[in-house]
Amino acid sequence: MNTHAFAAFWSVVRKELRDISRDRRTLAITLLMGPLLYPLLMLGMGSLAENRARTQLDSALKVPVRGAEHAPNLVKFLATQNIVAVPAPKDLDAAVRNQDHDVGLIVAADFAKDWKAGQPALVEIVQDSTRRDADIPARRLHAALEGYSRQVGALRLLARGISANVVQPVNVADRDVATAEAKRGLVLSALLPYLLIMTSFAGGAFLIIDATAGERERQSLEPLLATPAPRSAIVSGKIAAACVLGLFSLLLTLLAFKLSAQMSSGIGRMLDVSLYSIGKMLLILLPMSFIGTALLTYLSAAAKSLKEAQSHVTWLMLLPLLPTFVLMVNPLKTQLWQFAVPFLAQNQLLLKVIRGEAISGQTWAMYLACGFGLAALLWIAAVRRYHNERLAISG
Repeated sequence: MNTHAFAAFWSVVRKELRDISRDRRTLAITLLMGPLLYPLLMLGMGSLAENRARTQLDSALKVPVRGAEHAPNLVKFLATQNIVAVPAPKDLDAAVRNQDHDVGLIVAADFAKDWKAGQPALVEIVQDSTRRDADIPARRLHAALEGYSRQVGALRLLARGISANVVQPVNVADRDVATAEAKRGLVLSALLPYLLIMTSFAGGAFLIIDATAGERERQSLEPLLATPAPRSAIVSGKIAAACVLGLFSLLLTLLAFKLSAQMSSGIGRMLDVSLYSIGKMLLILLPMSFIGTALLTYLSAAAKSLKEAQSHVTWLMLLPLLPTFVLMVNPLKTQLWQFAVPFLAQNQLLLKVIRGEAISGQTWAMYLACGFGLAALLWIAAVRRYHNERLAISG
């Protein structure tokens, strides 16, 4: 880029940033919505989940039991586990389905007969597996019943002079090799990658749409295109200004996450990320910022009105969701080719940073080359669109 083109580029950058700074309300929404809303969303969800789990685990669990008279010892054992048996309604299935009760228990009529005969006695847990709020009560009841079964089985063997270890020929132990960072990443991976990718992808959307379709509609784009400044410098200046705005909002969002995590307690502290990790996240999201603004520049230049350009944001905001859905339905093992796929690459790299995993030089090279390569192609397409003389004509 020669001196004249660079001067034009820098002038356009300053112009666009100065224009948006005059609209203070829009600037405040663009810069502060992410830093204020996203940490509140993540911490609020974490706090609600933590309080729900603590409440359901510590409080007495009332379980409607049908046929409790057939297993009085079982009912007493459940009481020692803070599970209180209450009379069951006439239609227990409907009561659980209608969320009147989280979980129910049915003791078979021949429970006592099978019990005395030393045969497996049937109890049936009634639950609705589609209700997430009933997961913890159902697991508590299931664990208590399994504990009771093991305890009684061991006593029966001892009564016959047989060691209880006979029925446990293999002692299975779990060794969790997950690091503290990886466990923290399990919490962060739920929404954070999507929020960060969306912020970087569309963080400068308002500026770039207004700087192209908006100026075209206000007929202020024609004088700019009539200057001797190269079209490539004009496009680059607008894209750079939008990227500066988007990346600054992204930086504020990450710092807000860190600050709010340090000020919170419990699960909220698991959202804390180091400054080094924040730096790597910004590097990961830098190509996505250029891709998003270059794509919006092209679409806005092709739009006939400001409203048409703004309508593109609706479907563009759905694109960052694609890797989340793909990984949810079909979890993938990390492979090198994934770092060449937009959105999936950012998702995988952000998960690596969140989990505290090392990123190889080959991975960085593949990702940055493909990311900036796609951004360059979109930039070329936007420049070619700006060379269309009809761009300066509104309508």
